[in-house]
Amino acid sequence: MQQVANKNWSPTSWKEKPVKQLPDYPDQEKLEQSYQVLKDLPPLVTSWEIEALKNKLADVAAGKGFLLQGGDCAESFDATKAPKIVNMVKVLLQTSFILIHEMGIPVLRVGRIAGQYAKPRSNDFETVDGEKIHNYRGDLINSFESDSGARMPDPDRLIEGYHKAGLTLNFLRALADEGFADLHHPEQWELDFMRNNEYYKDYEDMVSSITKAVKFVEAIAPDTFTTLQKVDFYTSHEALNLYYDSAQTRPVPRKNGHFNLSAHMVWLGNRTRDLDGAHVEYFRGINNPVGIKIGPPYEIDETLKLIEALNPNHEAGKIVLITRFGKDIIEDELPKLIKAVRQEGFPVVWSSDPMHGNTFSTDGGIKTRNFDAILSEMQSAFAIHRSEGSYLGGVHLELTGDNVTECVGGANGLDVKGLNKNYETFCDPRLNYEQSLEMAFLVAREWKKSYS
Repeated sequence: MQQVANKNWSPTSWKEKPVKQLPDYPDQEKLEQSYQVLKDLPPLVTSWEIEALKNKLADVAAGKGFLLQGGDCAESFDATKAPKIVNMVKVLLQTSFILIHEMGIPVLRVGRIAGQYAKPRSNDFETVDGEKIHNYRGDLINSFESDSGARMPDPDRLIEGYHKAGLTLNFLRALADEGFADLHHPEQWELDFMRNNEYYKDYEDMVSSITKAVKFVEAIAPDTFTTLQKVDFYTSHEALNLYYDSAQTRPVPRKNGHFNLSAHMVWLGNRTRDLDGAHVEYFRGINNPVGIKIGPPYEIDETLKLIEALNPNHEAGKIVLITRFGKDIIEDELPKLIKAVRQEGFPVVWSSDPMHGNTFSTDGGIKTRNFDAILSEMQSAFAIHRSEGSYLGGVHLELTGDNVTECVGGANGLDVKGLNKNYETFCDPRLNYEQSLEMAFLVAREWKKSYS
C-alpha cells in the first residue's frame, strides 16, 4: 500500500496550489454547502474493488493481461437512461470478448463511465451571438445550453453528478452480475448494424467457438461455472473537478491512506499534470490506481518526476501511462519515453490512446477523427514497444455502443458528408459500435504480431 510521504497532505490540500481547468464558482457559499453534502454521502465504490483492480493492473504490467479502457468522451446527465447504458455495456463486452478470444489472455474492462462528467477546455470563454459566455466544461460544471446563465458554474451539479453516477453504477452492476454477460448466450450481445461489417463473419465464428467451448466445459464439470455468467467492470474518469473527487476521498477502516471512492481508477489529464499544480497535489495522496495522459507538450524529465511523485514506493499496478502523441510524431517521441521509464525501473502499465492526438475539424467546422489515423497510431505504438522490448498492455478509446456518425472511416467508409447524420457528442468524436468492434479485431491482431 502506498504511503503518503508528506504528512501535510489532505484531500483538500490541493486548494493551496495553482488550479487549472477549474472555473471560479460565483457562489462560494453554495459551493461549500454542496461540497459538505457530497462529502457525507455514501461511497460509490469500495476500497476492496479498488485494490482488486490494482492487483490486476500489476498483472498487466507484468505482461499477463490487457487493459481495455473505453467509453464516452463526456457523459451527459440526460443520457443516464437504460438503453444508453445497455449499449455501452454491450460494446465494452463485445470488444473485450474479441480481445480475449483472439489474444487468449485476461482482459480488464475499465469504462469511462459513472463519473466522466467533466472535460478540459482550451479556452475559458466563447462568444455566442456576440455575447461572451463560459465554455461548456461538462455537465458536472455547467450546461451545454448556449446561454450565459446556463453556462455559469453551478455547485448543485456536484450533487446531481453523484446521483447520476450512482444510478449508472447500480444498473451497470446489475447487468454484469445477473447474466447480461452470460457466455451461454453471446449471440444476444449482437446489435443489428454490425451485420454489414466485413468482420461480421469472424465475429459469428467466435460466437460459435465460445458456445461450443462452454458446452464442453459444462459436459465435463459437475456444476455450471458462475464465472461464465458474470464479468467484472470497473469505472474511471478524469479527476478534473477536484471539488467532486476530493469530497468522495476518505480513509477506510483498517487500511492506511485515503481512497477516492467515486471511481475505481482516475486519471490525470494532459493539461493538469503540472508538478506544482493542484491536480498533482491531489493525486499524490490517493491509493487508487491512476492514469497519466502523456502527449505534447511534455518533457521526459518532468514525466519521470511526476511518476515518482505519484508512486514513490514503485508499487506495481499503481500507474497507467496513457500515451497520446498523434500518428505523425509517435515514432519520434515514444521510444525516448520508453527508454527513460525503463531506466528508472518504474513498473508502469503502458496504454495507448490513439484518439486524442488525431482530432481535426472539417471545412465545415465539425470536429472529427479518422479511423485510419487512429489505427496508424495504435499500430505504431505496438511496433515501437515490440522493438524496444516493452509490453504495450492497454488501449484507451473514446467509443459508444450507439450508431453515431462522429469519426470518419472504418470498414463501411463513413465520409465527411455523413457526419451530420447522427452526430451526438458534446465534446470529442467517438468510435461508433461498428467501428469499435472493428478496432478490437485490429488491436488483437497487432498484439498477436508482437506477443503471441
